[in-house]
Amino acid sequence: METSTPSTAQFYALRLLPQQDLLVALRDFIRQQNLRAAWISGCVGSLSEVALRYAGCEGTMLLSGKFEVVSLIGTLEAGGEHLHLAVADEHGHMTGGHVMAGCTVRTTLELVIGELNDVVFSRQPCALSGYDELNVEQR
Repeated sequence: METSTPSTAQFYALRLLPQQDLLVALRDFIRQQNLRAAWISGCVGSLSEVALRYAGCEGTMLLSGKFEVVSLIGTLEAGGEHLHLAVADEHGHMTGGHVMAGCTVRTTLELVIGELNDVVFSRQPCALSGYDELNVEQR
C-alpha cells in the first residue's frame, strides 16, 4: 500500500451545461486551474450519452438516453485521470464503469472538486496491473 502524509485541501464548485463533454470539460478545468492532486468530491446531474469501459474489457460501451448520475468518483491531474461513473436510466436500471470519452451532459452536471495542497498526483506504469496507475509525491 502506498500512502502520503496528511494534507490540507481546497475545493472548487462548477456546473457543466447541456451538450458539454464531461472529460473535455474536466480536463480543461484541471489545466486552467493548474490542479495537481484533484478528486471528485461530489457530483449530481444527468447525461444523454454515456461512454464506459466495463471491468476487464477493452472496448467502450456507448449508451444514449436519459441518465441520472448516481456516482462519479476518482482522481485527476494534468497528466490524466481515473474516474468511475454509475448512472441510472429512466427505468431505474443502473450501470457503471470506467469513464471514457463521449459522456455528454443532458441538463446539468454540478461538481465539487477537491485538491490536496501538499501532494502531487501523476500516473506511472504498473507492472502488476498493466495500466498507468496513481503515483503520489510530496510537493
